[in-house]
Amino acid sequence: MANLKDIRTRISSVKSTMQITNAMKMVSAAKLKKAQEAIENMRPYAEKLEEILRSLAREGDEGDNVYGREREVKKVLIVAVTSNRGLCGALNSNVIKRVNELADELKKGADVHVLTIGKRGYDILKKSQHVVDNRSDLVEKRIEYGPTAELAQRIMDDFASGEYDKVILVYNRFVNPAVQKVTTEQFLPVESREEDTAATAVQTDYIFEPSREVILKELVPKSLKMKFYRTLREAWASEHGARMTAMHKATDNAKEMVADLTLQYNKARQAVITGEILEIVSGAEALKKQK
Repeated sequence: MANLKDIRTRISSVKSTMQITNAMKMVSAAKLKKAQEAIENMRPYAEKLEEILRSLAREGDEGDNVYGREREVKKVLIVAVTSNRGLCGALNSNVIKRVNELADELKKGADVHVLTIGKRGYDILKKSQHVVDNRSDLVEKRIEYGPTAELAQRIMDDFASGEYDKVILVYNRFVNPAVQKVTTEQFLPVESREEDTAATAVQTDYIFEPSREVILKELVPKSLKMKFYRTLREAWASEHGARMTAMHKATDNAKEMVADLTLQYNKARQAVITGEILEIVSGAEALKKQK
């Protein structure tokens, strides 16, 4: 059994760790509230814009939209969105695992490149995949539309020039503070989902002014940039939700450990006291016998 000093040292160490994890939980909770409000307010606008985009893509020829042209897939870019910091459970490892699985699947018929957003993904994926760039700055402090839109435009230009035939996003979609869903979405070319074609055709009948071609030229790039921005917002909210949950569990575990160590300390202390009492009693009995 460990001595009393060792147990006291462990209790002190665990309490210090518990204070840190509790503080991190509170910080993540404050950041999560803002991130959650931002993504929930943004989703209706982004989803409606994407719905109109798909409607435009269905009604026109592929030649009208440079970002919707389907061609033989020879080169694929996977954009992996992770965080810069850890202590957020399996958030980053789930994305990395999905990227590796997707890359192995696509490598059977195409050349696969990976663009990472976040240090955690870059540190791991650079060992197993062809990473062409890392943009950790986009998720360093807060998600800004300007730099995000610039990166989205660069990816769009690479697709339009034929550098890549398909671009896929892999990120964590925010469901609630305790649940983050690893999501794989095709970014380019713009696809028209067959499952919602009939429903959209019945429910919506858009009148395009000044013309469909002009709106397509202006709306498609904006919609794609907004989709890319929303992806980073989803990942940002997911990170804080996962970290808050992880730190909450770590704090609870630390409390249980302190309780167990305190019980162990009390038992050891009681054993020491009992031993000292037995020594005193034995000494007293020995003195009586001598007399």
